[in-house]
Amino acid sequence: MVEVQGPAEIVIVTGISGAGRRTAAHTMEDLGWYVVDNLPPAMLPILVDRMGTAERLAVVVDVRSREEFEQLPTAFAEVKARGYRVTVLFLEASDDVIVQRQESNRRPLPLQYGGRLLDGIVRERRLLADLRASADIVVDTSRLSARQLAQRVSNHFGTDATDNLSVALMSFGFKNGLPVDADIVFDVRFLPNPYWVPELRPKTGLSPDVASYVLSQDAAQEFQGCMLGVIEVAAPGYLTEGKRQVTVAIGCTGGKHRSTSMTEELAIRLRGRGYGVSVLHRDLGKE
Repeated sequence: MVEVQGPAEIVIVTGISGAGRRTAAHTMEDLGWYVVDNLPPAMLPILVDRMGTAERLAVVVDVRSREEFEQLPTAFAEVKARGYRVTVLFLEASDDVIVQRQESNRRPLPLQYGGRLLDGIVRERRLLADLRASADIVVDTSRLSARQLAQRVSNHFGTDATDNLSVALMSFGFKNGLPVDADIVFDVRFLPNPYWVPELRPKTGLSPDVASYVLSQDAAQEFQGCMLGVIEVAAPGYLTEGKRQVTVAIGCTGGKHRSTSMTEELAIRLRGRGYGVSVLHRDLGKE
């Protein structure tokens, strides 16, 4: 039996131009796949051999490669001979929908050759007929929005980890400006400020003494529950809309004490609920 050393999973994203390949590729990238767009088929075995075993590889292969596209069956055979399993996702749409989409973005089809759009569509369908017939997954996007297509792709290729929302937590100081990339902003300046406690002033919210001072307040504990509640209410909606990472900013005056402690505590609570969490203290260390 052939020993497999390359990527854990391989998906070929293909189909008719205008059927949503780009949307599918972007969705898989958001799901954590390593995505390569418009790869000449002959290079597929080389790419597979160079990938690490932990990677999930999605390759967009289509008629943009022109004459080289005919090498795809040979490339498939080489990859499968190495012991890999390849899943083919084929996207299609009706002629009238393809025409409407292409006219709206004002780009010709790869096989249009200066003629009519419908002529280009006919050539693509003819060239892709065998691939469509053997595809593992066929999705007709004629009646799907980009968001709905992204959801379909997520259903097929997501994992337990990617089906949940990832939360980027950021502490900051209002005096240094609001984070421009924040999706949700919480203001914790209503909490007692450790700055006015002489022995705590030189420390930061990462210090156990400061954290204990901030988090021992009843209002801090109640607000932690409120912040967690807002995120959990919003999470299903974000995922439905195709947004898998949300940035939550927690601010105090300078970003040194209260916001830092509250951010660290919220991270613990979110991880306990199964969320992927990253933490950044934007203004820590600033005067």
